[in-house]
Amino acid sequence: MTVKFVIAALLLLVAGTGLYHTLKPLPDGISYSGPLAPLVNPTLLTDVTVHQADGSTRLEHTIFDEALRQIANAERFILVDMFLFNDSKPEGASGYRPLARQLTEALIQRKQALPDIHIVVISDPINTFYGGTRSPWFEALSEAGISVVETNLTRLRDSNPAWSGLWRVCCQWLGNSPDGGWLPNALQGQPVTLRSYLALPNFKANHRKLMVTDDGDAMRALVTSANPHDGSSRHSNIGLSFSGPAVADLLASERAVLEMSGIDTALISRTIADIPARAGAAPAMGDTVQVVTESAILSSALGMIASAGAGDRVDLAVFYLSHRQVVQALIQAHQRKARVRILLDANNDAFGHEKNGIPNRQVAAELTRAGIPVRWCNTRGEQCHSKLLITRDSSGNAEILLGSANLTRRNLDDLNLETNIHLRLSASSAVATEAIVFFERQWQQGPGSTPVMSQPYEIWADGSGLKYWRYRLMEATGLSTF
Repeated sequence: MTVKFVIAALLLLVAGTGLYHTLKPLPDGISYSGPLAPLVNPTLLTDVTVHQADGSTRLEHTIFDEALRQIANAERFILVDMFLFNDSKPEGASGYRPLARQLTEALIQRKQALPDIHIVVISDPINTFYGGTRSPWFEALSEAGISVVETNLTRLRDSNPAWSGLWRVCCQWLGNSPDGGWLPNALQGQPVTLRSYLALPNFKANHRKLMVTDDGDAMRALVTSANPHDGSSRHSNIGLSFSGPAVADLLASERAVLEMSGIDTALISRTIADIPARAGAAPAMGDTVQVVTESAILSSALGMIASAGAGDRVDLAVFYLSHRQVVQALIQAHQRKARVRILLDANNDAFGHEKNGIPNRQVAAELTRAGIPVRWCNTRGEQCHSKLLITRDSSGNAEILLGSANLTRRNLDDLNLETNIHLRLSASSAVATEAIVFFERQWQQGPGSTPVMSQPYEIWADGSGLKYWRYRLMEATGLSTF
């Protein structure tokens, strides 16, 4: 009787812990929706990987060139928040850009040139395998006097309660150590502890990808889908750099990440205070930008799609598409006679490992049955990693949503940390034109074109009912990495 009581009590404790941490209040400042702000000096940035007819690959990449340029021009302040910040890549592979080294060296060189400059680097604990190994890049930055923050994720809600409830009861308190590892490191490098692998199935992350620097008398931001990760350096991505008062909103959202990680944010608050305030309280006119994080991104996406009526356009290019509300919204827009097009990664490759196509192929089958055209990016080992939603009305006015967030439950339901920007643009906007060209180039250049940028749905079609319901179970429970 005593044994049964103890077992029942433990099961109740684990279940109760799991339930609480899926419903608990969010830390202050998470799920942030900034006000509309004027879009000042925007530059659309794209990384396009082009596969030539002769089998060669050409990289038309600009995002990290801009990031390094902004760092080289900064004199007072740099904040970097990037998810993957390491040099792992497929074993024996060549032709990858050493992004982790380049970003690290650029930051250190700027600190050495200007010792009084304030530099903060925020990243995800995956880069040290949750404390089970050391990051040579983080150590080099710290030794140079640069503040490095590995985000404290425990205050976020749990995306995989089936595991996290048990982990919080049994294992969270054990901490971790970069010394004494004995298990092979799935991310390459030195061996790691069992505690690293016990933390891994929590499947949560600071998935943000952004940078803020001073730019003369102003401040400039970069929001992107790209990581300073060698193994990701061949991926297709998108980003936008801009100035203006919205940079203060971006810093306010980053202040929340630092606060939940126990870091003093006085420097961030002073920097925000130094950014010129908006003129009056009136809403911004003309082309605007709005900073949105976590579930505020979902609200923006659903609002954009819901506003599309007969003859309007909805174009989506995304690495992962699985969120049920988004999928249903796209189908409903199509039923309202909006012209919907979906460009997806086939979920076939991940850093040298073959994948099974979940969730994109299953969602693509559902969308295709509903009559929505779907195409696949033409990839050869790299990923079609952009996160881009464009809607256009009959007058050519556009709304654009871009940034770090995939359209999945984990990315949009306050489980990961994510940052996007929501743009509202006139028909004459150069940013709108460039984003449309980015999408159209990949959509239109299929087989028969040179080079081939995308492939028809039939190439990776998968109508398996078993895999479809597997995707639905994974999406609903959090038992997945997407």
